[in-house]
Amino acid sequence: MADGTHDASTDRSALSGSIPAWATPSTKIGNVDTSDVRQVQVALALRDPSGAARLASEVSRPGSSQRGHFLSAAQFTDRFGPTDDSVRQVQDWLARAGLTVKDTTTNRMFVDVEGTTGDLERAFGTHLASYRTKISGSARSLTAPENPITIPRALHGVVSAVIGLDDSGKTIRPQHTAPHAPNTEQHCARWWGEQNNTDVPQKYPSGAQSNSLCGYTGTSLRAMYSLGSGDQGSGTTIGIVGAYNGNTVAEDASRAASQTGIPQLKPGQYTAVLPDGGFTDQQKCDADGWAGEQALDVQSSHAIAPNAKIRYYAAKTCLGGLYDAVVKAVNENAADVLSFSWGNADGERSMAPAVRDQFNSIALQAAIQGQSIAVSTGDAGTNAGITGSATASFPSSSPWVTAVGGTTVGLDQQNKPVVVTGWENAGNTLSGGQWVPQRNTDGSFAGGAGGGSSALYGAPDWQKGVVPASASHGHRAVPDIAALADSYTGFLVGQTRQGQFGLYSFGGTSLAAPVVAGLAADSQQVRGARGGLLTPSLYALRTGIKDVTPVKAGVFTPTMHTLPATGVPSQQGQYLIDLDTRPQTLQSGPGWDNVTGVGTPDRGFVAALAAK
Repeated sequence: MADGTHDASTDRSALSGSIPAWATPSTKIGNVDTSDVRQVQVALALRDPSGAARLASEVSRPGSSQRGHFLSAAQFTDRFGPTDDSVRQVQDWLARAGLTVKDTTTNRMFVDVEGTTGDLERAFGTHLASYRTKISGSARSLTAPENPITIPRALHGVVSAVIGLDDSGKTIRPQHTAPHAPNTEQHCARWWGEQNNTDVPQKYPSGAQSNSLCGYTGTSLRAMYSLGSGDQGSGTTIGIVGAYNGNTVAEDASRAASQTGIPQLKPGQYTAVLPDGGFTDQQKCDADGWAGEQALDVQSSHAIAPNAKIRYYAAKTCLGGLYDAVVKAVNENAADVLSFSWGNADGERSMAPAVRDQFNSIALQAAIQGQSIAVSTGDAGTNAGITGSATASFPSSSPWVTAVGGTTVGLDQQNKPVVVTGWENAGNTLSGGQWVPQRNTDGSFAGGAGGGSSALYGAPDWQKGVVPASASHGHRAVPDIAALADSYTGFLVGQTRQGQFGLYSFGGTSLAAPVVAGLAADSQQVRGARGGLLTPSLYALRTGIKDVTPVKAGVFTPTMHTLPATGVPSQQGQYLIDLDTRPQTLQSGPGWDNVTGVGTPDRGFVAALAAK
């Protein structure tokens, strides 16, 4: 929000929180080309944001007299959105400043504009520069304002942020492990213990050590959460937000479904909402990685809720476009449950504070409309190996979403659980006939769900009394719940690559988030109405949740899986993965923990959640 700082000589006010944490004088490396064209969004503040926060809590809280009394998108805008007069003032100012005013969102919270870097600098009273930083461990050059953004004093309290003047969007990554075709994994196991390489040392007792799994089928995934024939997500819509759009998503999903034991997509069951003007920055944004993410999200949510409609909202670019797609998904209000399998791999402070605030405003709107949002917590644990210190990821640390952590699950041939533990892996390499712990930049850590306490947000009411004070330190704690995420016990996804269709095993909290979204859709089917923000109900559950604790078990693998968030490449050799042995500071445990939250969905979860 504008902090009221006033320059009498120019009659302008500064916007607080407009510079990301990585843009410091010591990391500046140069200026930017003033002729480059940038598209930005000017964000307008909510009216009565504290009232919106109270309402979002009340309509979601079990036992509240307002529980389930959600607003439509139009009602939200009329009550909390900026006024038409405010929008006109902002549009007129931007036009006078020489910028091209393009669109305004239906909730009146964002005005899209375009201009050269020089025009944008003059309009917003700042100077843009290039800064040296790292994204997932790799050196990058990013653009950001060198001094705070300013606006006309008359618009103080109206304009809250300018999104797109900095390159924070480049820090957002899909949160899955690089997929592996089952036939590339030597002797992978179809179920836990079916294959176990006895030519290597057996660190764990019989039944507690297995070769890495080939990837679970849709049938096994449903059995993992004790879903019956009636759990279909009927009458619901799951919304998925990602970047770009694969050309064969629906066909691949149906083809994979027929091979993995779940119904194919019906005509019209899957739709894609594409941006105007096509896609940009594919090479900069790893469009292939986003295509895999899209396939994973669609197929995993479909496996859990086979009758739910799936609506995919495509961002035109990863460079800030994801928030555009989120805004569209919330304003359209067609999806009952939303799944975001991406986040800031470099910690929650990598986005400028004002940009984070705007995301929270949109998430508030979703909650007030009854939309549930499931967000993956990341695959780099505490993120200490990337950032140098422990930090949660955003947007999973937002108080207005459900943060989904990860589990490692080993099912037997009858789809009964043999191993269920938190996803925090430690790697060992075979050397001299012994398993030797790996020593990477992050010690033996070899992938795991994000978790910990936010440095930015206070503890929500629903976490109080459940999350230990020693874990939260009075702040919002992550995650809230967990689902299958370990790539060594992953999920089979069908995808066409270079014209060839194949099944690939995926993992990461990118898998866990759409699984929880699918379960929320199943629950909505039972309830017959939207559930809104899930967290108040999750923390009130007394049944349907399995408390996750460490299990002494390990997985043999000839390939160390690639974790894009960490920048660690895939490696071939002989390795053993220790499960949930606290390779950083995260580990599952009795009650709420910083890997699985309140636990993982168990038999009766769908009905228990529907009853809240």
